[in-house]
Amino acid sequence: MLKKLTLKPGINRENTRYTNEGGWYDGDKIRFRQGTPEKIGGWERISTNTFLGVCRSLWSWTTLGGVPLTGVGTNLKFYIESGGAYYDITPIRSSVAPNNPFATTSGSSDVTVTDASGGYEDGDFVSFYGSTAVDGLTLLGEYQLSLISTNSYTISTAVPVTITSAAPAVFTSQNKLANNVQVTLSTTGSLPAPLTPGTTYYVVNTSGNTFQLSETSGGSAISTASASQSGVHTATAKATGTTAAGGGTVYALYQANVGPAGTVPLNGWGASTWGTGTWSNGGTSSDPIRLWSQQNYGEDLVFGYRGGPIYYWDATTGTSNVGVSITIASPAVISASSPFNDGTPVRLVTNGALPTGLTVGQLYYVVNSTGTTFNLATTAGGSSITTSGSQSGTHQILCNGQLVSSYAGASGVPTSQNYLLVSDIYRFVFVFGANVINTATFDPMLIRWSDQEDVTNWYPDATNQAGDLRLSRGSEIVTALQSRQEVVVWTDAAVYSLQYLGAPDVWGAQLVGDNISIVSQNAVAFANGVSYWMGKDKFYMYDGRVQTLKCDIRRYIYEDINQNQFPQIFSGTNEGFNEVWWFYCSAGSNTIDRYVIYNYLESVWYYGSMSRTAWVDSGSRAYPLAATYANNLVNHEVGLDDNVTGTPSAITAYITSAEFDLDDGHNFMFIWRVLPDLTFANSTANAPAATMYLLPLKNSGSGYVINSATNANHSVANESFRTVTRSAVLPVEQFTGQIYTRVRGRQMSMKVESTDLGVTWQLGAPRLDMRPDGKR
Repeated sequence: MLKKLTLKPGINRENTRYTNEGGWYDGDKIRFRQGTPEKIGGWERISTNTFLGVCRSLWSWTTLGGVPLTGVGTNLKFYIESGGAYYDITPIRSSVAPNNPFATTSGSSDVTVTDASGGYEDGDFVSFYGSTAVDGLTLLGEYQLSLISTNSYTISTAVPVTITSAAPAVFTSQNKLANNVQVTLSTTGSLPAPLTPGTTYYVVNTSGNTFQLSETSGGSAISTASASQSGVHTATAKATGTTAAGGGTVYALYQANVGPAGTVPLNGWGASTWGTGTWSNGGTSSDPIRLWSQQNYGEDLVFGYRGGPIYYWDATTGTSNVGVSITIASPAVISASSPFNDGTPVRLVTNGALPTGLTVGQLYYVVNSTGTTFNLATTAGGSSITTSGSQSGTHQILCNGQLVSSYAGASGVPTSQNYLLVSDIYRFVFVFGANVINTATFDPMLIRWSDQEDVTNWYPDATNQAGDLRLSRGSEIVTALQSRQEVVVWTDAAVYSLQYLGAPDVWGAQLVGDNISIVSQNAVAFANGVSYWMGKDKFYMYDGRVQTLKCDIRRYIYEDINQNQFPQIFSGTNEGFNEVWWFYCSAGSNTIDRYVIYNYLESVWYYGSMSRTAWVDSGSRAYPLAATYANNLVNHEVGLDDNVTGTPSAITAYITSAEFDLDDGHNFMFIWRVLPDLTFANSTANAPAATMYLLPLKNSGSGYVINSATNANHSVANESFRTVTRSAVLPVEQFTGQIYTRVRGRQMSMKVESTDLGVTWQLGAPRLDMRPDGKR
């Protein structure tokens, strides 16, 4: 007799394997289409380029010129991705000019920097301009600092170096190195022969930022002509002497403080607020993860990190520093390669010297602009600056994002916020959790918004629509989302609907759900007119009313989740497959390693293992985009394999059914033939194949009947197995119509798995040909 296996779509882990008869119990890297399981699509990196830090925020949009851009917020920096390249637009926190800040030690590659201005934190990034040589080292460009105290830190001279293979080889570095300085090389790939990592070389024939290397002091320069190389190379230089204070007047530009890549538990004294904990025991808290929120404002970008200020990036200035020429005059005339509007804040840098009257890194304002030609002033709309003296080198205007509060006409701009959003209606900029206007007092339940179509005006007045309101349910606003004609706001205990009312109230809030939870700022997704989110013990949806989302794998998810890393959880939609994805940390992991998917069209759930850190749906792009721990972005649903690194590797995908009776569950049945009904359409492998496992049982719950001769183990944690008679491992190839086998049992579970490159599959309704085989 032929038994047709038509199983219910979705994975169900809420009951035992046998109770879920007629369904699926386990799987990885699969989805359901029209009720049947198939392998998910592959992914590939968008380019060979990488960024620094762990990305926690992605936002894609297109400029008026049709250029697709993506904002990439990491715990270390903020980038704009364009054409596969990552452009650093991290805002400048401060600009100072310490005198002789560098201290060197002979033979050491570490340099101590003293800067009384402070404000920097361990791991921050600083760029130096205008420094002079100290013991053979002229320190220029960007460095990541290691904190010593509130007014000093160390940097390493290890910086990227470009090697031009020639006779002799030419090295280009951001540092200027004197002859006879000792240098060692390292690489992420391979150095051109005969250079080797870790060998001490000596600088010769130095000229500006280029130099050559010799095996001996003052010796012949090394030739690497025609030698191949790969990867990113680093040159580490050692000071030739010891100096307590040197470098002259150095211009130091500090980027916004970095943040933790994950939630860092803090314990003991100073770990929490005063009065927390019992006597002789410190409190506990956590160092919050760096989370960005961002949204385009027209073709520009408004962005900020949780607990920080609001920044603005003007797309017309471009993704790279803008080259300028300066005409020394009264006033000075700036000619730029990109247009700048009056009131735009700018900072100048140079690899030489600016004329007298202008200072590297200082904030100036554009005045008297005619497009690409303008003057500069120290205040918005102020008097134009006069320059004199001489100048040298190449000058640029930084492309970094700027504080919204630094723009001309800015009024009442929040100095700190937890989340920001731009409304579709009239383009109000909202912040959720913010400082009370005109004070430094932070209110985590306060909502503030700017004037209509004006990102800079936040001061409520009878002539504008800026304003604020405070929510009452909960202790903090967690996140918000633009929905259909409303802004949905989540606190840690309730859901509100924010709607436009017009003057004088402008916006009003209505409570639409209470006694809910939400795990993180990024745990909300909007699809098909419905908001979905992950709570601390269940999933929810809001389509005009808040409802608990029925979840067939709820227990499986929440019994194996790291609650300390809830802030890392994020969601995303995959509209092409009607899916909402959530990524989370399993109980034994401090990094994202799992995902769970809800298919809202078919109302089914499935899950798997995958490491991602941020997600944005296709939208303005061709494919969904995700960030990885390899510090790059990958397009999903591209190809059939895992191509994060540039070298494709196979994706292991499988699905396992629940236990089902072969007949009435009383008699043994002997299976002698299987008709698999497995298609490999769109596979790229020459001979695509998958494996079908038939896992028989003597009795439901007794354990699988595993053939000890094959040493197969298809176990699931906490489930027992017994010595057995026979199971079947059936290779299924592209044109396999039937497979002969010998399997005996009362119940059975079936598994389909693929492990090869270039393979995709969809399982239909396999059939088992069997006959009764006794009762024992």
